[in-house]
Amino acid sequence: MSDNKFNPEKLQKLNNPARLNDIPPDTIWNKLNLTNPKVLIDIGSGTGLFSIEFNRFMNDGKIYACDVSKTMIDWMKNNVCANNPGIEPVLMTDNTVPLKNSIADLVFMITLHHELMDPIALLTESYRLLKPNGNIFIVDWKKIKTDRGPKI
Repeated sequence: MSDNKFNPEKLQKLNNPARLNDIPPDTIWNKLNLTNPKVLIDIGSGTGLFSIEFNRFMNDGKIYACDVSKTMIDWMKNNVCANNPGIEPVLMTDNTVPLKNSIADLVFMITLHHELMDPIALLTESYRLLKPNGNIFIVDWKKIKTDRGPKI
C-alpha cells in the first residue's frame, strides 16, 4: 500500500451510506450479470459496506471481506457478521489473500487501487483466486481534484 493508505481511525467515512449514491450496488450488480454466484471476494473491504450490499443478492453464497487492517477486520466481526452470516472477514497482507486457489466467481475492489504500491501483484493474486470464467470488478477514483476522495 502507499502513503495514500486509508486511515482506519476514519472508518465511519468508509461506512457512510452516502457512498452508495456514488457507487450504486444495484446498478453494479445488474451490470455484472452473475448467474447464481457462490463465492465473492471483496479486497480492501474496509467496513464491509459493499460486502453487505452484495450479500443481499447472494443465495446461500459467501463473501470473503478482505482487508489489511486488523481494525477493519475486528470492526466487521463486531458490527457486520451477526446480521450478515454470509460475510467472513479475512485479514490479508498487501498482495496476499490467505484463501484457496480458484474459489471465487467474482473478485471486486472498490476505491482501493489508488492506495496500491504494486497493483499488478494484487491483480495476479486476484486471478489466482478466481474460478475459471470468474470475473474481476474494479471501481476507483478518477485522478481529478474533488471535494471527497483521495488527494491528488
